[in-house]
Amino acid sequence: MDKLLTLWQGSGLYNLEVGQAVMVVVGLLLLYLAIYKKFEPLLLVPIGFGGILANIPEAGLALSALDQAIDVGRPVLLEQIASALGGSLDSQANIESWRTSLQQMMANGASAEQLATAKALAEGAGYGDGLLYMFYTVAITSGIAPLIIFMGVGAMTDFGPLLANPRTLFLGAAAQFGIFATLFGAVLLSSMGWMDFSLNQAAAIGIIGGADGPTSIYVSSVLAPELLGAIAVAAYAYMALVPLIQPPIMRLLTSKKEREITMTQLRPVSKLEKIVFPLLLLILVALFLPDASPLLGMFCFGNLMRECGVVERLSDTAQNSLINIVTIMLGLAVGSKLMADSFLAVETLGIMALGIVAFGIGTTAGVLMAKLMNLVSKMPINPLIGAAGVSAVPMAARVANKVGLESNPHNFLLMHAMGPNVAGVIGSAVAAGVMIKYLG
Repeated sequence: MDKLLTLWQGSGLYNLEVGQAVMVVVGLLLLYLAIYKKFEPLLLVPIGFGGILANIPEAGLALSALDQAIDVGRPVLLEQIASALGGSLDSQANIESWRTSLQQMMANGASAEQLATAKALAEGAGYGDGLLYMFYTVAITSGIAPLIIFMGVGAMTDFGPLLANPRTLFLGAAAQFGIFATLFGAVLLSSMGWMDFSLNQAAAIGIIGGADGPTSIYVSSVLAPELLGAIAVAAYAYMALVPLIQPPIMRLLTSKKEREITMTQLRPVSKLEKIVFPLLLLILVALFLPDASPLLGMFCFGNLMRECGVVERLSDTAQNSLINIVTIMLGLAVGSKLMADSFLAVETLGIMALGIVAFGIGTTAGVLMAKLMNLVSKMPINPLIGAAGVSAVPMAARVANKVGLESNPHNFLLMHAMGPNVAGVIGSAVAAGVMIKYLG
């Protein structure tokens, strides 16, 4: 009977908490949106599944060896860990208070040497790093996964529309206004006492406005790793909802006559231009904003492999197998941050709200910039392509094309919209470099 009782007390069902059950439902919801609604399935499937794995009670898949030992370890081990961390535990307190105290010791200035000693104790007691924790360490803590994805995106990107119509660079730049507007919005909410975001956290949240998932993950991993799960889910959720969020804003800010504007055929772009552009872009960024070099450097390298024509195998690998493998690891790593104790907080709701505001402001700024350029330009620009300045490639460009076809069935804007769309990728990477430069 004692063995049966021990088995029951060690089961997930016995240890399941309300918050964990809620997060399992959230994971299932993400899977539903990915599989049934086709919302960013390549990311939401591994993120949703990772969120479910992270909230399985007693499994510790998203925890380090030390965190697992603190979470489920016996009192004797907890006392040894406290001693290793340079503290002591209140003998009158219960074991849950001990666990909380140890987490506070780890968060409040324990040295690297003390943490290493405590981890050795945990490993000696039979605890090991969880699977998702290892994915997170390899993919995100190192910063490698978002950079490899940027390389793959570069290998899939055609700079031709941007080079054929360089004016669209201004549309991509204008759409990044949502990033900085949201930064100030988060600071304002904190100053009013409604939220409690530091400047670094506000900057990481603001990047959501660029509608660029890898950039959002990279910046949050540098500036606010504790908010990574909420920021990543918000970024990819809003990227997936581009067809729902953008059209009402686009119709509100433009007249039917403006939506009917037909743009002239783009000029042919030579192979030499396509080879020189990523090299020139990288050199300029390296000279003026070195902190943006990791993201833009990998983006330009991927594009150079595509355009140079002599490394087809490398380009194909970057576009397909490599980016797919890294996407799996990145999605599961992000899902590991959807743990109930960190995700179910008022700040998460604030992040989701600020994220959609950032997205809306970015779309608005792009459309208004196109309207402003029409006042001084002899060649008219359809304002709808300004909405493609957010870097949700190529979904935002497709949305601009679809809304344009509603007003004029013979007006194909897709290639024109790809110019600001690609410019938005560059703009979001530059904005990320600015944030990291001043706050990293």
